[in-house]
Amino acid sequence: MTSPATAEQPPVIQTGLPALSNSYAQLPERFFAQTDPKPVSEPRLIRFNRHLAEELGLDADQLTSPDGVAMLAGNRFPEGLQAIALAYAGHQFGNFVPQLGDGRALLLGEVVDVKGVRRDIQLKGSGPTRFSRNGDGRAALGPVLREYVVSEAMGALGIPTTRSLAAVLTGDPVYREVRLPGAVLTRVAASHIRIGTFQYFAARHDTEALKILADYAIQRHFPQLAGEARPYRALLEAVVAAQADLVARWMLVGFIHGVMNTDNMSISGETIDYGPCAFMDAYDPSAVFSSIDRAGRYAYANQPRVATWNLARFAETLLPLMSTDENEAVSEAEEVLRSFQASYEAVLQRGFRRKLGLLTEAEGDLQLAADFLDVLARGEADFTLGFRRLGDDLDAADGQGTARQLFKDPGAFDAWSARWRQRIASEGDTATRRSAMQSVNPKFIPRNHRIEAMIQAALGGDFRPFEEILAVVSRPFDEQPGMERFAEPPRPDERVLQTFCGT
Repeated sequence: MTSPATAEQPPVIQTGLPALSNSYAQLPERFFAQTDPKPVSEPRLIRFNRHLAEELGLDADQLTSPDGVAMLAGNRFPEGLQAIALAYAGHQFGNFVPQLGDGRALLLGEVVDVKGVRRDIQLKGSGPTRFSRNGDGRAALGPVLREYVVSEAMGALGIPTTRSLAAVLTGDPVYREVRLPGAVLTRVAASHIRIGTFQYFAARHDTEALKILADYAIQRHFPQLAGEARPYRALLEAVVAAQADLVARWMLVGFIHGVMNTDNMSISGETIDYGPCAFMDAYDPSAVFSSIDRAGRYAYANQPRVATWNLARFAETLLPLMSTDENEAVSEAEEVLRSFQASYEAVLQRGFRRKLGLLTEAEGDLQLAADFLDVLARGEADFTLGFRRLGDDLDAADGQGTARQLFKDPGAFDAWSARWRQRIASEGDTATRRSAMQSVNPKFIPRNHRIEAMIQAALGGDFRPFEEILAVVSRPFDEQPGMERFAEPPRPDERVLQTFCGT
């Protein structure tokens, strides 16, 4: 346990860790605000991600020492560290806010991981910054644990995402209608550059800053574009392709981000800002869980449409860089934006073929997939288990396996299943089909009712459910005997109808 810092600035420590660089802090001062975290009274480590630390080339033993935990809480820092809060703007539920920024997060710096990729390390919940807008800059325990579990689950599912390195209790309360324990999350990301970062400078007609930011983004995320004759068009193309791939991957696992504001969309193509996120149980294209999404703007089926809208806002910020002729720039941007749908559909179609165990392409495959989704919806069947049990039931006689038990009207499923079985039979016997399907259809997801139960237990001081669900969702495709309860959908009395951002 570490004593609170008494000085205004966190005292310097020697951790033995590699020095953190900070290339973003080398940009002009209007890009960020240099800020020191506010010390907390009694930091205590909840969880440290040793596997991620190894990926980053960090010393896990040093970071879990008292000095390391003090750094993860924002109480003490290695010599030379320059923490900054990033400036950005954004459209929130369609309404533009010209200044947002990191109101409760600080970028500590960057490391180059064992694969040679530069990644940010950020404290979330470390206290107020210049961008806090009268907020306390803190994070409550529940949202920290939710983000830790869901982001690690997304990583295990193979979906681009920010990661969670550590969660620390602060010993101090935060107030969100009620008194709650405070916590700090250490988040790792390819970067924290958002569509809203570009909007911040576009709103100020700061073309110089836009060019600096675009050049930095190209250098950091898309270095292969540096020699392009039209680098800013190429940047737009790369970000459109990355977002199309990302959102398609969300759709394939039933993930609903919940708050797809432009300030929550990373240009790197990573999932970022897990607030009121959720995974669907019963398949419903109109599913909404976020308590603040009253009109369903960010419903499951709307996600690709919203992504296109967000990308159009990104394109608008690049227009002055793409051409001095505004009409020419708009025409180019519109052409690039039209590529989103084709890119998105290609990833989605390929993904659904794999989920259905189809190893070749044939006419009618996409209709077969669409019809299965329709059967799922009409049968109020679980999205995740619906696909998983198709693979489990491959050898069931006459299709009478466990999948049909999920449907209120098994007859509709039986009719579809007969078509599906005929289709896979046309490919001949493939001994690997079951394992191929199980490798893309998870058995375990972080189900909402399990997340909420875990949070309630943690609020009472019991972190065993947190550790259990984290261990299970970190191996989403494995059978994991004895953990079957984590695969089951909620009973009617367990259903979670709303999720909350927690800010």
